[in-house]
Amino acid sequence: MSSSALLVIDVQQSFLQAPYFNASDMPLYQAKQIELITACQRQHIPVIQIFHVEKTGHFSKASGWVKPMDFLPPHHGLVFEKTVHNALLGSGLHEYLQQQGIEHLIISGIRTEQCCETTARVGSDLGYQIDFVTEATLTFAMQHANGQSFSANEIKTHTELVLSGRFARICSIDQLVASWPALALA
Repeated sequence: MSSSALLVIDVQQSFLQAPYFNASDMPLYQAKQIELITACQRQHIPVIQIFHVEKTGHFSKASGWVKPMDFLPPHHGLVFEKTVHNALLGSGLHEYLQQQGIEHLIISGIRTEQCCETTARVGSDLGYQIDFVTEATLTFAMQHANGQSFSANEIKTHTELVLSGRFARICSIDQLVASWPALALA
């Protein structure tokens, strides 16, 4: 399945410093992220880490927080840095994927509705087949300017709604693994 790659987007210690960080969903997310990485490694699917880097603050290299979260297994693959919300443009990742003949992206990481969703949308527009594994993404509750609050689960549900059938296939890890024989034939 060399035409596939798993993107582990922004799973970095910078988020632990953010004022909106909430650890309540971390145990389940960690388990699912590790399960997805392990499943991809078993299929020899490259696992690519993406880190978000800004000039200042806890996402800056100077902060010392632009490094993998401690729960991630040791990583021996490629690492790309991005300065925008999508992982593909301006990071060198899209060019690398094209050189490698990778046409199928598996999306996981932190913030479901921000960098993960944006990467899925841009990836689809660039012609990649996208599998969005929501259970291996993490986000945080948000409040609208009108005062209405949205839980992390509501935000994930919205992301699934707007991506499904237009930009990505929404799937669980089990559904993804079950589809791999079909992907290998494509």
